[in-house]
Amino acid sequence: MRTAHLYLAGIGSHLPPLFPAEQAVAEGLYDEGAREASGMVSAAVSESTPAPQMAIEAARAALADSGHGPDDIGVLLHSYTHHQGPDGWSAVHYILNNTVDRPVPAVEVKQGCLGMIASLEIAASRLIANPTHDAALITTGDNYSTPGVERWRASGLFVLADAGSSVVLSRRSGFAELLAVGSLSDSSMEILHRAGEELFPPGVTRGRGLNFAERAEKVREQWAEGKAPPIKNFGDRVAEITERTLKEAEVTFDQITRVCHVGMGRPALEAMFLLPLDVPEEKTVWEYTSTVGHTGAADLFLGLEHVWRTGQVVPGDHVLLIGASTGMEAGAAVVRITEPAPEAE
Repeated sequence: MRTAHLYLAGIGSHLPPLFPAEQAVAEGLYDEGAREASGMVSAAVSESTPAPQMAIEAARAALADSGHGPDDIGVLLHSYTHHQGPDGWSAVHYILNNTVDRPVPAVEVKQGCLGMIASLEIAASRLIANPTHDAALITTGDNYSTPGVERWRASGLFVLADAGSSVVLSRRSGFAELLAVGSLSDSSMEILHRAGEELFPPGVTRGRGLNFAERAEKVREQWAEGKAPPIKNFGDRVAEITERTLKEAEVTFDQITRVCHVGMGRPALEAMFLLPLDVPEEKTVWEYTSTVGHTGAADLFLGLEHVWRTGQVVPGDHVLLIGASTGMEAGAAVVRITEPAPEAE
């Protein structure tokens, strides 16, 4: 979707302390072979901060930088990938109550690790359709320090990390202009995150933990037995949505200064994103994501905030945000930097 006159007015985050991967190996939490293969240096880990509180802290920082007051916010969109609090409770309204505290819609966007991109697209559509709203608040937050989750071993593709992130999308002005945003899915791949799990009663109600690695192994067994359909190359979907979004933004890949991608381990990152897009090393944010880990929906915007605040992108530069979620779905956004970060001036 091509957009016009929409801006990222503020961006903020809550990033817990970084836990060294070598220490995780020493404590028996992580396998040395997996550490070496992944290239992960550390992961952001919070022992006890509730996920919604991380989103609140990030939102307050984004709002403070945005130039917008509470009365300007027309909608709050919150995404997450892991449990937020009491079963049946509304985390998004808790976030609303502790940020702008206005009687506006507060909506959960259940789009997995693509939640922030999906929220951005929804917010853009709402601001375009409803001119009475000046801005939208977008948040995410996850904490995997819970029973039933081994963050270092839950997947062979990434190390789970904790963080909150937030952006304010505005029709006035901002540090970056949103040029285009969109996503596409390939539902034939949904089996990758379901194999071996009964649908009812849901595993979490039976005490089953989060273990993508176990499900991936089950899929491999089903393939070997001829019981599962062949899976397409997901990198093709990533390339397709990137090409479409760049075209809508009227930007070529050569004009992209940095690519903000998911915080996967190096082999998975290369196979699913870097190689399909032929991303040169200098355009990646690997040096940063290898220290943070995979924070669910926050990855892309943590990367954007990092390269902007450290002066790695300046006014006139274009940034591509590219991510994915279970399902499988790929999404992208293109922004043009319009203002230098205060710390980088």
